[in-house]
Amino acid sequence: MTRRRTHVVTGAGSGIGLVLAHRLAGRGDALVLLARTQVRADELSRTFPQAQLLVADLADPGTLNGLGRQVDGPVDSVLHVAGVVDLAPVERLRLASWEEQVTVNLTAPAVLTRELLPHLRAGRGTVVFVNSSAGLTASAGWSAYAASKFGLRAFADALRAEEVEHGVRVSTVYPSRTATPMQERVHEQEGRTYDSSRWISPETVVDTILHVVDLPADATIPDVTVRPVVPRPGT
Repeated sequence: MTRRRTHVVTGAGSGIGLVLAHRLAGRGDALVLLARTQVRADELSRTFPQAQLLVADLADPGTLNGLGRQVDGPVDSVLHVAGVVDLAPVERLRLASWEEQVTVNLTAPAVLTRELLPHLRAGRGTVVFVNSSAGLTASAGWSAYAASKFGLRAFADALRAEEVEHGVRVSTVYPSRTATPMQERVHEQEGRTYDSSRWISPETVVDTILHVVDLPADATIPDVTVRPVVPRPGT
């Protein structure tokens, strides 16, 4: 009898994470979802009644300590989707903003991955870090966010080298601007008009993530970049 696949997902409340959780649940896979508060967990449980909800705040990585003990059996994937962004030039960069972005985007994924490694090894699972094009190239105003994402890329590379002998695959997905509530907030911070039709759909990014997760065991995709098709002038 084939074992039911289990996936741990962060950021399932909106955007890419929400679409991803729906897709996984729709095909009958088991979900373990993280929520920052019990109230949020109750809300997610109404959307995903079959999921296991774990309460932990990515902005307070200490709450992730011991989380692995709440998960039973092998894990087929850990999907790090959650993230925060707060744009500012360095001259106006607040310490609290820097610390929040580094904590949520880098430290928390590192701690959560450590907690779940025994389950990933048992399932010969895959870790997917949903990074950003800002994890490849840093632009003005993006210093804190880009630094957190560059760090996440380095963490993924080191983890991949360490875990290959345990059969754990590690992939990083680098989406460019995607039509999500986060992108809408970014446009507000930039003072730009938001037009979702210009950007990648969350469904396209989820297709990419699932391709990585569902890849046969004889191969891996370490890094994949997803970019929008830019319309030509006059089209």
